[in-house]
Amino acid sequence: MKIEEILKSEKLTLAKQAVMNIMYTHNVLAEHTYEVMKAYDLSPEQFNVLRILRGQKGKPANMCVIQERMIAKTSNTTRLVDKLLLKGLVKREVCLDNRRKMEITITPKGLNLLADLDPIVEDNETRFANNLTPAEQEQFIYLLEKYRTL
Repeated sequence: MKIEEILKSEKLTLAKQAVMNIMYTHNVLAEHTYEVMKAYDLSPEQFNVLRILRGQKGKPANMCVIQERMIAKTSNTTRLVDKLLLKGLVKREVCLDNRRKMEITITPKGLNLLADLDPIVEDNETRFANNLTPAEQEQFIYLLEKYRTL
């Protein structure tokens, strides 16, 4: 369905159609992702933190590293880590070399949760991706990367 039909709007410029399509699609993807995460008492942002920490392969990360790698740069990383701490999914310790720095690691419970979630998240992503051929997916990625480069 065309974005103008979805928004019940008059003729939009191509630039406006592109922006509205990206924003609308983001919301559709976010809603589906939120539904998957809700069943596990996680927000998509908390899930992102857990995946970042898993990617550290046992090495601790500080708040700057986590914030730098977040998809949503506006996320309150400290608040997200605090919530994950309460759930026992991460561990926070004072850095031995710099007592002002906190080091965050994922716990075995966090790793197990990700192991459970990985196939469900992948299925969710694949359902959307299957609307495009592999060649279209590559072109889509190329175009999105080109579009966001100012």
